[in-house]
Amino acid sequence: MLDNELNNIFCGDCLEILKELPPETIDLIITSPPYFQQREYGNAGIGNEKTVEEYIENLLKVFRQCVRITKKTGSIVFNLGDKYIDGNLLLVPYRFAIEVQREKQVKLINELTWVKINPTPKQDPKKLVSSKEPFFIFAKSNEYYFNKDAFLEYKDKYLKGNKKAAGNDIGKKYFELIEKSNLSIEEKARARKELSEVIMEAKKGKIESFRMKIRDMHALPYGGQAGGRLTQIENKGFTIIKIYGNSIRKDIIESTVETIKGNVHPAVYPEFVVQELIKLLTKENDIVLDPFLGSGTTAVVAKRLKRNYIGIEIHPEYIEYAKQRLVEIPSYTLELFI
Repeated sequence: MLDNELNNIFCGDCLEILKELPPETIDLIITSPPYFQQREYGNAGIGNEKTVEEYIENLLKVFRQCVRITKKTGSIVFNLGDKYIDGNLLLVPYRFAIEVQREKQVKLINELTWVKINPTPKQDPKKLVSSKEPFFIFAKSNEYYFNKDAFLEYKDKYLKGNKKAAGNDIGKKYFELIEKSNLSIEEKARARKELSEVIMEAKKGKIESFRMKIRDMHALPYGGQAGGRLTQIENKGFTIIKIYGNSIRKDIIESTVETIKGNVHPAVYPEFVVQELIKLLTKENDIVLDPFLGSGTTAVVAKRLKRNYIGIEIHPEYIEYAKQRLVEIPSYTLELFI
């Protein structure tokens, strides 16, 4: 079905090449199209339009084809930069995202904000330095693949490496509170039993710690709003909240702006961010496509993570550089300890 296209880079207009691909065959499309009037791309392709409206419409034509070829379990990620004209910030990425939503072909699952650790320090005395860009994550259906545990997983490894074993006194205060509570005899017995079980989980390292809330002794969870914890307190007199010690997966990712020696492309988006998104949204052997491949970052990261890739690029010199980068791919994942 896609055997001849896999792990190849195609030269040409991405819109025309995308039209040739069969529907619902791609697991992830992740790309960073040329930004509006930001850099010189040889006066060819998207990014050289005279108006932002024309730029967005051309992006939408490409996006519609991306939707067509993406599987129901797949995702589409677009990274866009913004633009000032006459001192006015155009909000280009958000105007694009709003137009996509109007067509109601996909859902915007997340806006992942890339925070640049080393932004370009533009010297404008009346503006703050721009240090972030959005990565919009769209899904074609509610069946999209989403491996949250794989996203920034190195942080969990770091946290687990610094965990301390639970002490012998863990849970002691809760036994005392159970006896002082107004729970019934049956409720107290159940509370002691479940407390003993969770203490053993903590001592064996299955969980990092826990919290216990007892009826009429603790504030209701989540401000007393209806939900599972509140229902447990009402029905059995207590609830136990297990804490696994994993980091919270936030919609922010920090990374440096990358420069690669010998790179012929004027803009390289960060391997680390692409890596984490590919891990989040695909499995090994899935197909990752980038319709604006540029210097080849998406293909490089996909190959390193044992995913199949398809790249499309209009400039032959960028393709040659991308192929050079693909020759030797290290078998490791990037890690940042921020």
